[in-house]
Amino acid sequence: MNDNFVNALITWYLYNKRELPWRETTNPYFIWISEVILQQTRVAQGLPYYEKIIDEFPTINLLAASSEEKILKLWQGLGYYSRARNMHTAAKQVMAEFNGQFPNNYTELLLLKGVGEYTAAAVASLAFNEPVAVVDGNVIRVISRYFGITEPIDKPVVLKKIKSLAQELLLKEKPALYNQAIMEFGALQCVPANPQCGNCPVFWHCQALKDKMVNQIPAKQSKTKVRERFFYYLIIKEGKNVFLNKRPSGDIWEGLYDFPLIETEKQIELHELMKNHSWQLFFGDKSIHIKQISSLVKHILSHQRLNVHFINIEAGNLLTNYPDNWIRINADTIHGIAVPRLIDRYIHSNDFNKLFADCT
Repeated sequence: MNDNFVNALITWYLYNKRELPWRETTNPYFIWISEVILQQTRVAQGLPYYEKIIDEFPTINLLAASSEEKILKLWQGLGYYSRARNMHTAAKQVMAEFNGQFPNNYTELLLLKGVGEYTAAAVASLAFNEPVAVVDGNVIRVISRYFGITEPIDKPVVLKKIKSLAQELLLKEKPALYNQAIMEFGALQCVPANPQCGNCPVFWHCQALKDKMVNQIPAKQSKTKVRERFFYYLIIKEGKNVFLNKRPSGDIWEGLYDFPLIETEKQIELHELMKNHSWQLFFGDKSIHIKQISSLVKHILSHQRLNVHFINIEAGNLLTNYPDNWIRINADTIHGIAVPRLIDRYIHSNDFNKLFADCT
């Protein structure tokens, strides 16, 4: 039965696979870059970023020698910025600890920053033909449905079982081909919602289909609660200059810049915000001019929902003492700074452009 499953998946893959640049090479550096990008990103979104990064850093030594700021700017808009920082650290590891040669086996790949079991298996099998099974979300879904695994996949014992099955199914003489096939099958055919069971090449042995549980498998124990947050960004203008805030170490946006921020427990009115401790620290009793308050902007992050207002403030030259993590820059140069997607959208908006339109 398992041989039929493997053969059917490979046949399906050869007819249906997408033509992607990292599938046309065995260069471990290129494959690794693609896997880092695709950890939390769909192929359609990730492909332009892959091309940008490879174009800018065609070799790992160039990536290692780059500044973090440049890498974060290239990564801007892709989210989960720790991936970019880990990628940079891992590149420097390869140069310092492996004499510039990418590790060529699963065990050593795991030593690199940000490389977990899935990424190590992907690079080891695709670049070096090592017979180790990849287990990503797509693979988990395919195996769970095919074998009718109804237990929550986020239970360690269940995930261990799935990994064991994945290794048993692996076509040992052609691990790269098989791993690509099962991942692609999960991405295109055995999709999370409403999969194409009617023309599935392995439907005859799919236990979830037999039990009419396709849309219930895979299952999880519980969903993470979404946290509601309330942000007030201060666009503090001094002539042609504007203030930015560098996000601290350990932050979700570490190393990126946003505007000075006041976070509150709930949405409040401006007069309440002006009594806030942070507002008083920033401005005290200085005579500032509030030019505009944006309408509510909602921004969704993983397990967080941001409720955001942008407040345009004319400060003249009143801010002489400000926090060490603030910088004052010319507004014309702001597009070269690495910022979160939320901030990038704002600085491309009419509200921001109008704020500096009368400056010469």
